[in-house]
Amino acid sequence: MPKLTVEGVGDFDVDAGKRLVLALTDEAGIDQLHACGGNARCTTCRVEFVEGEPTRMTAAEKKVLEMRRVTGVRLSCQIRCEHEMTVRVISRLEGSGRRDAGRRPADEIHPQPVEYA
Repeated sequence: MPKLTVEGVGDFDVDAGKRLVLALTDEAGIDQLHACGGNARCTTCRVEFVEGEPTRMTAAEKKVLEMRRVTGVRLSCQIRCEHEMTVRVISRLEGSGRRDAGRRPADEIHPQPVEYA
């Protein structure tokens, strides 16, 4: 069971393979944004990695980050909790001006992940 550390919040045991965006909302109780429903379209689910950043990235994540010219962050909707990681949450509902965080993402990553090494 991987350990997720959320900077300033605490440490959480997460089921292996769970999407990071869901671990942040379910286990850590964070009001993490995910406006597109976790489909790698909007970049509102951004996090910064302090430690344990995954070495692989889905094609969808790579495409949207490049298209929006966003660097230094990852999309929590496109990452599975497969090892220990420490993240800094930077994209929360509180203070965003949005009405809600977005529709709950599915348990599986969408679009179907095509990963780069």
